[in-house]
Amino acid sequence: MNKSCLSRRGAMLAMAAALATSSTLARAATGSGERPNLLSITKDPGCDCCGAWADLAIEAGFEVEITETADYEGMKRAAKVPEKLWSCHTARIDGYVVEGHVPFAAIRQLLQQRPDLIGIAVPGMPAGSPGMGGGVDATADVIAWGGSAGVWRPFPSDE
Repeated sequence: MNKSCLSRRGAMLAMAAALATSSTLARAATGSGERPNLLSITKDPGCDCCGAWADLAIEAGFEVEITETADYEGMKRAAKVPEKLWSCHTARIDGYVVEGHVPFAAIRQLLQQRPDLIGIAVPGMPAGSPGMGGGVDATADVIAWGGSAGVWRPFPSDE
């Protein structure tokens, strides 16, 4: 191959890489993406109830991606979850954080209303919540935090 061919190929590859990077950064910054129904769940490898919640999420119609980590505190801090709201797993969906055994109706409401929040949580691991003995339609008290919710406040739902 001659030098001009290599230069053109290199320039094309550089341009393609720049476009791919900028579109990825734009999706990350806005929270929008091609998979708005994707729950990206981070959990401890040994936590069975997190897996139960993920299975129920699939049953509820969400797409699920699971990452495992033994760094519990790091997982919470990276998602900016207030310590009083911590639960066993942390998920992200379309720009929001979902902490713990949040009912799927609340997640749907969050995505439909798109309020100015960082996320919603069900602190601790309450019995009867989804994945903690409750099924796909189970309920629990949900708390919102960040943005218009301030430190935190109850998250309304249509239940």
